[in-house]
Amino acid sequence: MSNALRHAALADPTREAIVQLLVERERTVGEIAEQLPVSRPTVSKHLRLLESAGLVQFRSEGTRNFYSVRPEALAALRDDLDRMWQRALARYALVADNSPSRRRSRR
Repeated sequence: MSNALRHAALADPTREAIVQLLVERERTVGEIAEQLPVSRPTVSKHLRLLESAGLVQFRSEGTRNFYSVRPEALAALRDDLDRMWQRALARYALVADNSPSRRRSRR
């Protein structure tokens, strides 16, 4: 699954809150809806999108579905963020090393 799709899925505050709840433990749609100011149908819609993005999975037990995060998907997102910060810090160091005040202090 594309990490860009995963990033886009988490851009919505409700979906981000759902993932944060699922990081704590597996939950049903009803349990998630009790924690958020949205309806069960809205939670279900968001869960379908998160599932299609590969961020969550579910298992059925009777008539209930239990949702949980996919740890490998979160690990991939974390790796993306780590790479982004490493590039940003490297660019910052390059700019800082080439700043006028830094060049003067080398003389």
